[in-house]
Amino acid sequence: MALEASFLSEMLKAAGFGEQVNSFSGGAGEDQFASFHREAMAERMVRAGGIGLAEHFFTAMMEAKDGT
Repeated sequence: MALEASFLSEMLKAAGFGEQVNSFSGGAGEDQFASFHREAMAERMVRAGGIGLAEHFFTAMMEAKDGT
């Protein structure tokens, strides 16, 4: 769960989620707290079902272990 939440948080950051919109936004303080908002959103996404990242990793590891 933590791995998927971390991944989603980074993807939200790359997508620009939480960035300042204009000069009337929250300034430097907003930038610093935007990461907390992204992390909270990512955790909620995982609790709601996520994107199945952990399952894909598990399947890939099992295939590698079995040699298939």
